[in-house]
Amino acid sequence: MIFRRKAKNEDPETTEQDAAPEEPAVGPFDSTEVDPEVLEAEDRIDLGALVVTGMPGMELRLQVDEQSGQVQAVLLVLEDSALELRAFAAPKTSGIWSEVRREIAAEASRMGGTATESEGSFGTELVLVVPVEDPEGQIFSQTSRVLGVDGPRWLLRATVLGRAAVEPDAASAMEEALRNVVVVRGSEPMAVRESLPLRLPPGAQPADEEQG
Repeated sequence: MIFRRKAKNEDPETTEQDAAPEEPAVGPFDSTEVDPEVLEAEDRIDLGALVVTGMPGMELRLQVDEQSGQVQAVLLVLEDSALELRAFAAPKTSGIWSEVRREIAAEASRMGGTATESEGSFGTELVLVVPVEDPEGQIFSQTSRVLGVDGPRWLLRATVLGRAAVEPDAASAMEEALRNVVVVRGSEPMAVRESLPLRLPPGAQPADEEQG
């Protein structure tokens, strides 16, 4: 499915012959940029603040708080890779990814890990390498990529996990999934950094507590 954004300085008097070919817009998208019919397509999964597109072989998991029952994050899993999605409210005037990025890097350092900035398809991202303890008590280093997309009054934070975090050939599917995300910010006032509300898709039942 192709989305197209209208040029902000589009000249209504430009003739069809003079108009340059319109390039497909690159997501993630704000819901105001997307035709409502597209959001209702069969391959779209409505999770409230986020609408994601199903892909062959991809599994959708939701991280649910056991006490409140609220959905905290969306996890798209494909083979041995995953993409975690979280959306937050942001100011009207400026993005917050640069500030959030510094805080994530500081937290990784506090945990005894490293955070390296790099330029990717979605702008400046972080490559984190942090120590993690497995169920057997063994410590190993886990690598992840944290991407941030500043939208109109929202920040979408995406974390690439598993093989896709270290192997470019596996990352392409995760990046494609991120490009197809639509953020539904809504018009209600929200505090900066407040999580945008997520919900179970229509007809879905809460997963077992191990998913919490």
